[in-house]
Amino acid sequence: QVQLVESGGGLVQAGGSLRLSCAASGRTFSSYAMGWFRQVPGKERDFVAAITYNGGRTRYVDSVKGRFTISRDNAKNTVYLQMNSLKPEDTAVYYCASRRTITLNITPGGYDYWGQGTQVTVSS
Repeated sequence: QVQLVESGGGLVQAGGSLRLSCAASGRTFSSYAMGWFRQVPGKERDFVAAITYNGGRTRYVDSVKGRFTISRDNAKNTVYLQMNSLKPEDTAVYYCASRRTITLNITPGGYDYWGQGTQVTVSS
């Protein structure tokens, strides 16, 4: 079993930055691919970014390419999402997820464990 706890959300003005963190429990973190998703009320949970077990590959949704960076520190059992040049349309609850395999995935159904989410609000 893996427990994920997100932190770092908050209120920021457009153009600002936030760094989300996701701390994972368990000794298998370094074997799992990780992802970030986001969701606004009344809509489906959408893919944002993903990273392989060793950080060797990453993938992003087109709308965040060049602005967001996913990274991980396996020694700290933590994955990060650095968000720069934030826009109001980035406002959502952001979720961290892990999957019991080394390869990344961009669909919510491909993940086995989820955090509770952290709110990100970008004001115009």
